[in-house]
Amino acid sequence: MKFNELNLPDTVLQGVEDAGFAALTPVQEESIPLALKGKDVAAQAQTGTGKTAAFLLSLFSKLLSSGKATSNNPRALVMAPTRELVVQICKDAELLGKHTGLKVQPIFGGVDYEKQRQALRDGVDIIVATPGRLIDYFKQRVFSMNRVESLVIDEADRMFDMGFIKDLRYILRQLPPFEKRQTMLFSATLSPQVMELAYEFMNLAEKVRIEPEKVTADNIEQVLYHVTRREKFALLLGLLKRETGVERVMLFVNMKVEAERLNALLNANEIPSAVLSGDIPQKKRMRILDQFKLGSLTHLVATDVASRGIHVDNVTHVINYDLPQDREDYVHRIGRTARAGAKGRAISFADEETVYVLDEIEDYLGKRIPSEVPLDEDFCFSYKRAVPKRKKPPEKSAGGEQKRRRPPRRRSGKPSSGRPASIPK
Repeated sequence: MKFNELNLPDTVLQGVEDAGFAALTPVQEESIPLALKGKDVAAQAQTGTGKTAAFLLSLFSKLLSSGKATSNNPRALVMAPTRELVVQICKDAELLGKHTGLKVQPIFGGVDYEKQRQALRDGVDIIVATPGRLIDYFKQRVFSMNRVESLVIDEADRMFDMGFIKDLRYILRQLPPFEKRQTMLFSATLSPQVMELAYEFMNLAEKVRIEPEKVTADNIEQVLYHVTRREKFALLLGLLKRETGVERVMLFVNMKVEAERLNALLNANEIPSAVLSGDIPQKKRMRILDQFKLGSLTHLVATDVASRGIHVDNVTHVINYDLPQDREDYVHRIGRTARAGAKGRAISFADEETVYVLDEIEDYLGKRIPSEVPLDEDFCFSYKRAVPKRKKPPEKSAGGEQKRRRPPRRRSGKPSSGRPASIPK
């Protein structure tokens, strides 16, 4: 189906043309017609399937048809679990809604607090937000939610995973009742938790499901290597040297400490990389992403906080340095490559600590991941070790002597020997 076959306003179709979209993806073809009829939609959709365009085009069409003026009270609200996803949704909205005249405002933490507050006061049509800061502004009465006509909950399952569900429920209770607004929910899986949320806050939502065999793009070439943890980095270096067409590489690990270790090893071997994890300050995260998008940084080491909501074109390789602990995270990770019809390659390492999840991942995919046996020449046996950070030397007193640490204060009733104190007569 083509976009011009849908009953979209001309200004919205102009945005579609600017974006270069022609045919609808499966999730768009199933969800947009339902949304244009005013129905609530609960859709199972992965990132990279066109779900963002699906709900943005539906939102724009509904708001334009109502013809109401912009005010400091939003007419539509889009909730997302991460700052990166908020930024990406707003970029897509800027492109697709360029000719609509609708004002979209991102709201998330880690950036100028007063600037966002003033933007809300100046007037918005659509707010795209993470829950925390949105609630902060709402409680200060910077804006009201009583004019919200449309609500979108993106990556609802991730809201549960990241502990936002309590905040999300609070926001939903402040909105007009579900029969007076349209709600669209998108999630990687329509789990019982997600569907319970839909039953409570949506008006007889129509379900849209993308079958498991469609959750990964056909143009992602997947390959698996069985390797010990001790040999993983040597194999990684060898494969990076052998692989062709390497432009941008995302390497996924399960823990922050492993991300920092891998990043140090890559930099020690003259492979420029950076870490993207949950506790990186927002400004630094955005700077790292900009460098990665522009190509000045070619390798990005990430935990699963970056596996969703990051849209970077021309990611040629995704490497699961650690197999994810959750089978659905595997799909989210490899979905960072082969976007917009491009081809990509996903390489996974199964070591003695993570191989146990392989069966679950393959069951979810509905197929086996092709396995290759590494050759001796694939291992880079001579590589530089990362230099560990030195501990700070003990502080010195004014006279130049090292300060002695004060011994811990003894607890009353128990001598330093550990024997019980004698009871006074």
